[in-house]
Amino acid sequence: MSEDVPFNPEPSKEGILQRIRDRVDGDGSTDEEDVLRAAQDAADRLQRLRREVEPAKVALAGLSLIVLLGLLMSGWYWVLPRDGLTLDTVYIQNGGHILMAEIHNSGSRAVTDLEVTVSFEDEDGEELGRMSVFLDVLTAHSSVAGDDLEMKVVGHTVWANYTVQTSVSWTDYDGANHLETWRHGVGTWASEEFSDRTDRRTWPF
Repeated sequence: MSEDVPFNPEPSKEGILQRIRDRVDGDGSTDEEDVLRAAQDAADRLQRLRREVEPAKVALAGLSLIVLLGLLMSGWYWVLPRDGLTLDTVYIQNGGHILMAEIHNSGSRAVTDLEVTVSFEDEDGEELGRMSVFLDVLTAHSSVAGDDLEMKVVGHTVWANYTVQTSVSWTDYDGANHLETWRHGVGTWASEEFSDRTDRRTWPF
């Protein structure tokens, strides 16, 4: 068995950290020099970027993006075939029972053979009043209200519960016929509002 060789390191002014750096770098450069060189490179790149990217170009790019988003939204709202009707109804107790309605076509295409009916019923289901309107065509993004969609029912107490039934039938852009009906209980409050929305469809989806 051989004897252990005594550990007698040679003294060095550079120290072990410097010798490790020399072995890794190979050119004797220090970490401080590398950091300074990297910082200078980053500064040069940033300077070149500032020269290439002008505030006017950034603003123009942002404006272009806004315009593009606006075109996409308007295309969905105005161009893409879309079906959507909303019937707004107002009920008021004032010397009787007052009902007013307005039909909106929020779709991007006209609907045809449109019939809107609003009836007023008591608790037994007896019809006390009815109003309706028939339209050959309701164009896109338009609405209809008026005398034909206004009604006053008198001679019945306001201290009871009633039902307002609304219905809409129409032919859509694709030629399909639809009928939707809603029922709303009234009488608890002096005035109430309802907004009945038909099913939304978008073609060709």
